[in-house]
Amino acid sequence: MASLNQNVIKHKIGLLNLAAELGNVSKACKMMGLSRDSFYRYQHAKAEGGVEALFDANRKKPNPKNRVEEATEAAVIAYATEQPAHGQVRASNELRQR
Repeated sequence: MASLNQNVIKHKIGLLNLAAELGNVSKACKMMGLSRDSFYRYQHAKAEGGVEALFDANRKKPNPKNRVEEATEAAVIAYATEQPAHGQVRASNELRQR
């Protein structure tokens, strides 16, 4: 995961450096295949928080409604480890009978 983050950072820094080298944001964005809006977002993030601010922020909020009770989750995991060949339908039917 760290190498993926490093590649993302290198790509973003590369865009900023290329624009500075060329002196033309539009050409740099066209060469890198990104929009000028992305360039200015990266530039603003770097100005505000340095290179660390260029890491992708996780926008996904946890949804507790999707969680099941811990006892149910433990039972499903135990059954799946005991009977790995059973599919989800059979596992569901077997667990309902218990």
